[in-house]
Amino acid sequence: MLNHDVHESNSPVFPDPVQLPDHDKDAPLKEDIRLLGRLLGNVIREQEGDAVFEVVEAIRQSAVRFRREDDGAAAAELAALLAGLAPEQTNAVVRAFSYFSHLANIAEDRHHIRRRRAHLLAGSPAQPSSVAFAMGRLEEAGVGRDAIAAFLRGALISPVLTAHPTEAQRKSILDTGHAIAGLLAERDLPLTPHERERNVRLLQARIATLWQTRMLRYEKLTVADEIENALSYYRTTFLRELPAVYDDVEREIAHAFGGAPDPAADLADADFLQMGSWIGGDRDGNPNVDAHTMRHALLRQSATVIAHYLDEVRALGTELSASTLLVPASEALLALTRQSPDASPHRSDEPYRRALIGIGARLAATARAFGLADIAGQDGGTALPYRAAEELHGELAILADSLAANNGAILAEPRLDGLLRAVRIFGFHLASLDMRQGSDVHEAVLAELFARGGVAPDYAALDEEAKVALLLAELARPRLLYSPYIDYSATTAGELEVFRAARELRQRYGTRAIRHYIISHTETVSDLLEVLVLQKETGLLRQDDMHGTVMVVPLFETIPDLQRAADIMAQWMALAPVARLIAHQGGLQEVMLGYSDSNKDGGFLTSNWELYQAELKLVDVFASAGVRLRLFHGRGGTVGRGGGPSYEAILAQPPGTVNGQIRLTEQGEIIASKFSNAEIGRRNLELLVAATLEAGLLPAAGPADAPRLGHFEAVMAELSQRAYRAYRDLVYDTPGFTDYFFASTPIAEIAELNLGSRPASRKATRRIEDLRAIPWGFSWGQCRVLLPGWYGFGSAVAGWLGGGDRAQRLATLQAMARDWPFFATLLSNMDMVLAKTDLAIASRYAALVPDEALRQRIYGRITGEHAATVRCLEQITGNSERLVHNPALARSIRNRFPYLDPLNHLQVELIGRHRAHPAAPEDRHNRVHRGIHLSINGVAAGLRNTG
Repeated sequence: MLNHDVHESNSPVFPDPVQLPDHDKDAPLKEDIRLLGRLLGNVIREQEGDAVFEVVEAIRQSAVRFRREDDGAAAAELAALLAGLAPEQTNAVVRAFSYFSHLANIAEDRHHIRRRRAHLLAGSPAQPSSVAFAMGRLEEAGVGRDAIAAFLRGALISPVLTAHPTEAQRKSILDTGHAIAGLLAERDLPLTPHERERNVRLLQARIATLWQTRMLRYEKLTVADEIENALSYYRTTFLRELPAVYDDVEREIAHAFGGAPDPAADLADADFLQMGSWIGGDRDGNPNVDAHTMRHALLRQSATVIAHYLDEVRALGTELSASTLLVPASEALLALTRQSPDASPHRSDEPYRRALIGIGARLAATARAFGLADIAGQDGGTALPYRAAEELHGELAILADSLAANNGAILAEPRLDGLLRAVRIFGFHLASLDMRQGSDVHEAVLAELFARGGVAPDYAALDEEAKVALLLAELARPRLLYSPYIDYSATTAGELEVFRAARELRQRYGTRAIRHYIISHTETVSDLLEVLVLQKETGLLRQDDMHGTVMVVPLFETIPDLQRAADIMAQWMALAPVARLIAHQGGLQEVMLGYSDSNKDGGFLTSNWELYQAELKLVDVFASAGVRLRLFHGRGGTVGRGGGPSYEAILAQPPGTVNGQIRLTEQGEIIASKFSNAEIGRRNLELLVAATLEAGLLPAAGPADAPRLGHFEAVMAELSQRAYRAYRDLVYDTPGFTDYFFASTPIAEIAELNLGSRPASRKATRRIEDLRAIPWGFSWGQCRVLLPGWYGFGSAVAGWLGGGDRAQRLATLQAMARDWPFFATLLSNMDMVLAKTDLAIASRYAALVPDEALRQRIYGRITGEHAATVRCLEQITGNSERLVHNPALARSIRNRFPYLDPLNHLQVELIGRHRAHPAAPEDRHNRVHRGIHLSINGVAAGLRNTG
C-alpha cells in the first residue's frame, strides 16, 4: 500500500543539485524535479528495500564528489561501490538513475509549456522561432499577406520520421509518462489541500507503475515494432496538432495584417506542412525491409488515420444537432442527407447528424475495402467506400459550407474545421512513405536483367558513358527486360516486388502515399537512371511521357559525393527525358544531403563546410536549369550528425536553399523529445514553419558585401582542410584506432542489443568505413566523448592562427562568429556538444582498452585536441563557460550530470563484467545485458540528443 504521507517524505535520493533562489522563474521546475525525485526514492525504498535505496544514494553522492571535487578518494569509493554491487542489485540501481533522467525530461517539458504560457499571459513580445515572431519580421520587411499566402500554398515543409530507435520506448512507458505530465500540469492549478495530497499520491502511483513496468523491449525489434512506435506519436501529437498549426498560421497572419479576409490570402487549399516516414520503406542495409513491410506500414498508417476520422465523425454526430425546424440547411447538405442510411424518425429534422451517419458508413466501408475490418465496427455494411480522400473532404466541406451559410460557422470551429484540415493533410495514407535503397543494389539488379535479357552481358563493367547510353535507350523502348518465365536471384526478385508493391500502394491509398525514392551512395548519373528503368519495368513510370513516376532523389553522403553533387545534378537535368519528367513534377527536383556519413567521413568542420558548399553550387546549377530545388536534410540527433536546434539550422542555410521547400529527418530519441508531448510537439512543428517563412521570404542574413563574405568563405575553406587532415589522421590513419574505438565505447554491446531492426554495420567487418553513422555517433555519445561533434576544430583554428598575424586572424574569426549565421550556428552547436562532453567520465571508458600503450597514445590525442578546441572556441567567442547564451540549457545539463554520471559509471562496470565473462551462465548474462541496455537508454535520455 502506498504511503499516504508521501508529500512529507524525507527520502533524499534525488534532491535538486543546484539551489535556485525562490524568485527564480525556474523555481517551479526545481520543485517538480525535487518532488519527482523524492517520490522515486519512496518507490525504490518500498519496492526494492532500504539496502538498494541506500546504495543508490551512496553512488549518487560519490559520483557528485567525483565530478565536483576531482576527488581521487571519491573515484576509488565509487569504483568499490560499483564493483561490490550484487547482480540482483545492479539493474535496480541502473533503473533508478535511468528513470530519474526520464522524469527530469517530463518535468522540463512541462516547464517549457509553463514558461511559454507565462510569456503569452504577460503579453510579452513574440519569441523567436514562433510564427508570430516570423510575421512581425515579415511585416517589417514589407512582405504582404498575399505574398505569404502564395509562398505557403507552394511550400512543402516535411518532418520525416525514421526508425534507428536509439530510444524506442514502449507504449506502456509513453502512456505512463503522459499521465505524469498531466499530473504535473494539474499542480499549476489552484488545488485544495486534499486535491494536492491526492495529486501527490497519484504521481507516486504512476512512478510505481513505471517501476513495475518493463522499460524496454528485450526481444529483437522488428520493423513492425518500429512502425507501431512511430504511429503512437501520430495519436499523441500529429493528428491533432499538425492541423492546429495551420490554424495558428492563419490566425497570426490575420493578427499581423488585420483587415477583412482576402480570398488571395486564403490558406484553405494549402498543405504546406505534411509528414513523411522511412519506417517500412528504407531498405538500405536492412534486410528486414521489403515489399511486405511497405504494405504493412501503409496498412497500419491507414488504419491509424481512418480510426481517427471515424472517431471525429462520430463525435461530430453528437455535437452537430442543428434542426431544420430552427435553422435552414443547404440543398447540397440535404442531398447528402438523402444518401444516408439513417432512417430514424428521431433525426428526420437533423440533417448534419444524418449526413454524418452516412459519412461514417462510407468511412467504415473504406476501412473494410483496405482490409481494416477491425476498425470498421458494425457501420457501413452497404455503403460505398470512398475512392479517394478527396471525396471524403468534399462531403465534409458540404457540412462546413452549409453551417457557414446558415449562421453556424462557429459550430465548425470546435471539430469540423480540424477534421477538414486533417483529411487534406493526411488523406488515407497518413504520411508519405519514402523508399530507399543503395545504388549498388540497383546496379546488381539491372546487371542481371540486362544479362538474362541478352542486352548486355556485363553491365556493371561498362564505363559511365556507356551505362547512361544503355539506360536512356532502355527507357525509350516499349518492351520489358523482365520475363515471368525466367528464374531470377532473390535480390532481383525482391527488389522488383518492392517496385510493384509501390505501384499497387499508390493506386490504393493515393499518389501521396509514396512520392520519393531515395538512392543512397549516389555517385553518378547512371545511379539515378537505373531507378527510372526499374520503375518502367514495374509500371510505375509511363515512358511515353515520363509521367506518373515516384520522384528519384539522389542522396549525397560522403565528402567526395558532396563535392560531385552539383555536377551530377547538372548532367541529370540536361537529359531530355529527365526534363520532361521534372516538368511533370511541377518543375521541381529534390536532392538529399547526408550529414551523418559526411561527418564520419571527414569530421565535424569539414562535413558542415562541404554541405554548405554543395548547397550553394546546387542553387546555381538549378537556377541555370530553371528548376526549383528542394533539399532534404538527413539530420540525426547529434550535432555530429547534423543535429542541433532546427530553427537556427534552417536560418543558417545558404541563401536560396529553402524557398519554401524543405524536408528533414527526425530520428531516435529526438522523436520522443520533440513529439511525445502534444504541446511541445505543436511548438516544434510551428518553429519549422516559422524558420521556413523567414529563410524563404526575408533577405539573406550575413555579410552584405560579397568580398567580405568571400573572405569568410576562403578562411572557412582553409580551416576545413586543416580539420579534415586532423580528423582523418586520427580516425583512419592511426594504427590501432579501430581497436581503441571498439574497446573504449559500447559499440559492440550496441550492436548486440535490440536497438533496432537494422544491423549496426553495413558489412560483417570492424572497419570504420563500413560502420553505420548512427552507432558511430551514438557510441561516442554514450562514453561522453562526443568526438564527431568537435574533433579537428582545435587543430584547424590553432594551425590557421599560427600561420600569420595572430591578432588580425583572430579578429577575422570573431567577425565570422558575429556576422555570418553559418559560422555562428556551427560554433553554437559545438558549444552545446562540449558542454555535454566529460573527459573524466571518458577516462573510465578508456580504461576498458586492454592495451595500455594504445590507450595512452589515442586517449592522449583526444584529450589534447579537446583542450585545443575549448581554448580556440573561448578565444573566438570570448566566453570561458559553455552555453553562456543558453542559460536554460546550461542549467539543465548542470542539474542532470550528478544523476547521469552514475549511469556512465555503472555502464562501464557492466561492460567490464560482460567482456570479462562472455560465457557466464545464461541468467547472469541476460541480467548484465539488460543492465547495459537500460544504462544506454538512461544516458540517451539524460543527454537528449545522442542518437
